[in-house]
Amino acid sequence: MKVAIVHDYLNQSGGAERVVGELHRLFPQAPIFTTIVDRASLWPPLRDADIRVSWMQRLPGVLQHFKLYLPFYPRAVESFDLREFDLVISSSSAFAKGAVTQAGTTHVCYCHTPMRFGWDFDHYMDRAGHSPLLRTMLPPVIRRLQAWDRRTAGRPAWYVANSATTAERIQRLYGRPSTIIPPPVETARFAPDAVDEEYYLVVSRLNGYKRVDLAVRAFNDFGRPLLVIGDGPVRRSLEAIAEPNVRFLGRLPDEEVARAYARCRALILPGEEDFGITPLEANASGRPVIAFRSGGALDTVVDGATGIFFAQQTVEALRRAVRECEATAWRKETLRAHAESFAPEVFGRRLLGTIEEVMAGRPPSPHPAASDPRPAARAMGR
Repeated sequence: MKVAIVHDYLNQSGGAERVVGELHRLFPQAPIFTTIVDRASLWPPLRDADIRVSWMQRLPGVLQHFKLYLPFYPRAVESFDLREFDLVISSSSAFAKGAVTQAGTTHVCYCHTPMRFGWDFDHYMDRAGHSPLLRTMLPPVIRRLQAWDRRTAGRPAWYVANSATTAERIQRLYGRPSTIIPPPVETARFAPDAVDEEYYLVVSRLNGYKRVDLAVRAFNDFGRPLLVIGDGPVRRSLEAIAEPNVRFLGRLPDEEVARAYARCRALILPGEEDFGITPLEANASGRPVIAFRSGGALDTVVDGATGIFFAQQTVEALRRAVRECEATAWRKETLRAHAESFAPEVFGRRLLGTIEEVMAGRPPSPHPAASDPRPAARAMGR
C-alpha cells in the first residue's frame, strides 16, 4: 500500500509538526507533501523525510511572511499529485484537508482545528497583534477561504480530531463526525527530578491568543518567579509589562526545556488551546498544571489529580489557582502515569486501528480503546 502525508506548512516547530513527525515514524517511506518548508527550523525527526513542496516555495519572502500569502494556500494544496497513493493522511489546521485524491484512494484527516483565522477571525485578530490595516483588508479574503473550507469538507473519508473541542467544531462547521485521538506526547524525553525549585513555568509560542500576558500580569508583584520559554511576535510587548521576577528565556534546546519542566512548581496554561501538549509534558516530568478551564485542557487535565483549573481569565482567578496548587500534595508517579497514557505508541495504535476501520468501510468508534484516560487518572487520585 502506498501512503502519502499532507501537511499545511513546515516552517515552524510546534504540536502539529510533532504529529507529522510521528506520522513519519509510522510510515517512514511515505512522502510528505507541504506548501512550504523552512529546513532551518525543521523538526529533527523530519530531517530524513522525503518532503515535497509546492510551487509556493519559490514565492519571494514566503518563509518570513507566509501569512501574507494566505489566498494562495488552497490552490497550492490542490496542486499536489496524489494519484499514485492508496492512502493519504492529512495533518490539517487550515488547508491540508482540502488535498484532492482520486476514486479508490482513502483520505483520513487528522484535524488539529478547522482554520482558526477563518472561523474565529475577530478573536484571532484581537489576540494575534496584527495591524489595523491588515484587519481591514482581510475580511474579503477570509470569506473566500470560509467558502473553500466548507466546499472541501467532504474530501476526507474520515476525520480524526485531536480533542473533544475540535470534534465539536468539525461537527458544527463541516457537519462531519470524527474520532477523537489525542496527539502523541514524547514521554521518553521527560522524567521527574528530585530537585524542586520555586519558579512557575510557561512554555508557549508567544502569540497573542496564547494569553501569556495574563500569566505575566498575574505574577507581577505576586512574590513568585515565572520563567517563560518560547518566542513569537508579542514577546517585546510582554517584556515591556513584565516585572523583574518574570524572565523570558526564548527558545531553548529540548534538554533544557525538559530540565525546566522537571524542576518547576507547576506549568501555567493561561489560554485556550485546541489540544495543548505542554500540560502532558509537565505531567510526564512529575509536575502539575494550572490551566484555564476551556478547550483541549478539558481533555488533558484532571482537576485536583493532575492539575488545577481556573474558570475566568483574570489575574485574581489565576492567583487563586496558584494558591490552591501550592496547598495540594501532588504525587509525581500519578502525574507521570497520566501522561504515559498519551505516549506515541498509544497514539500510533489508535490511529492505525481507525485507519484500518475506515479502509474496511466500517465507521470507526468516536473514542478508540483507552482514548480517554481521565477516569483512570481520577481513580489514581492525588
